[in-house]
Amino acid sequence: MVLSMFRINVNDIKKQLKRLGIKNVDVETFEAEEVTILRQDGKTLRIETPQVAILKMPNGTAMLQIIATSGIEEVSQQEITTMSISISEEDIQLVAEQAGVSLEEARKALVEHKGDIAAAILALERKKASSSQ
Repeated sequence: MVLSMFRINVNDIKKQLKRLGIKNVDVETFEAEEVTILRQDGKTLRIETPQVAILKMPNGTAMLQIIATSGIEEVSQQEITTMSISISEEDIQLVAEQAGVSLEEARKALVEHKGDIAAAILALERKKASSSQ
C-alpha cells in the first residue's frame, strides 16, 4: 500500500475522538518540510515532507499525528548539526591555516563550535598545546 494515498481527514479524526467520548478538540493540519525526532536512546529520525495533524485536547494536552509519505530516515547527530549550521569552504580553509591542522580537523572543529571560527581555532590550538606537553 502506498503511504502517499493516506490523507489526514479532520472530520474523521473528530468523529473517532467523539466516539471515545472526547469532545471540543481543536485539530490543525498542515504539510511540513521536515519533522525531526530526537529519541532518548540518542538516535535521530528525520521525516521529509510529512503530513502533520496537531490535536489540542480540552485539558491542554496535545497529540501529534505524523504521516511519513516519503519514508523515515535515521540520521547521525553530526548530520543534524551540519544541517543546522552553514560552514563555508573558505571558513574551513582559514581555520586549517590558522591552527595548522588538516581540512577535516578544521571542519570538525567548526561543526563542534557551531561555525564560530575563533572558537574553533582556539580549541584546535589548545588541543595541539596539550598534546605536545
